Amino acid sequence: MEKFIILTVVMYLLSSAAYLTYLFLQKDRLHKTGYGLFLTGFFSHSIILALALIKSGHLPAGNLSGNLLIAGWTLSASFIYFQFKFKLKVMGIFAAPLAGLIMIQVSGLNWEPMPVKTIFNNFWFVLHIVTVFSGEAMFALACAAGILYLTQEHAIKTKQRGFFFNRLPSLELLDTTGYACIAAGFTLLTIGLITGLVYAKVVWGRFFGWDPKEIWSGISWILYAVLLHERLTVGWRGRKAAIWSIIGFAVLLFTFFGVNFLLEGHHGEFTRW
Repeated sequence: MEKFIILTVVMYLLSSAAYLTYLFLQKDRLHKTGYGLFLTGFFSHSIILALALIKSGHLPAGNLSGNLLIAGWTLSASFIYFQFKFKLKVMGIFAAPLAGLIMIQVSGLNWEPMPVKTIFNNFWFVLHIVTVFSGEAMFALACAAGILYLTQEHAIKTKQRGFFFNRLPSLELLDTTGYACIAAGFTLLTIGLITGLVYAKVVWGRFFGWDPKEIWSGISWILYAVLLHERLTVGWRGRKAAIWSIIGFAVLLFTFFGVNFLLEGHHGEFTRW
């Protein structure tokens, strides 16, 4: 498995370099190279996930290395999907380095599989993990689209048609992509939270136990629910939506990392393992 981890890291980092060079030179062959390297990294990443599943006997979630492995994989899969749908070439300058950094972190963590436990072989657990991480991956891409939107908007407002103006997509395309990511992410996160409630009832005998992870997951859901509601009813678009998507993802990062390491709860029992 170590060899595949190294290969995955190298492919993602080479892809990052190709995308960064593409940003400067705007040569289509550089984008194709970056995307090809990313696909190779994703294939290797998928092998690691499959090997971890076989070795542990269950979805390799429950400790930090496994969670990061799944998070990185869902991020890469989401990027590939939206690249195919929106052809937003520049998004690779975020997706490839982020996937690479995640796998670098994975490579430095303990890879002893967690013991096979009944709670990890539960259908609701698997569905909960897959949908939550997929939703968070979509929100990561929405955050990237928001950053690009604010960058392009600044270039237009200041009338400084410099480096980024000619290299970034239109504001409309960035806003549309960000909205699509948030809508998909919110749907997946909602399913993930519902299945998490069912899973908690099956394993711990209650739907909700005021665990810090549960509370902050609910806060994250509310933030994105407000964004979608305001967009559909009031017409929040552009700058407001971009800023809100960045704030929402910051809260998600705290929910993923901060809650596990700073606050006590039964979720932290596994992720700090």
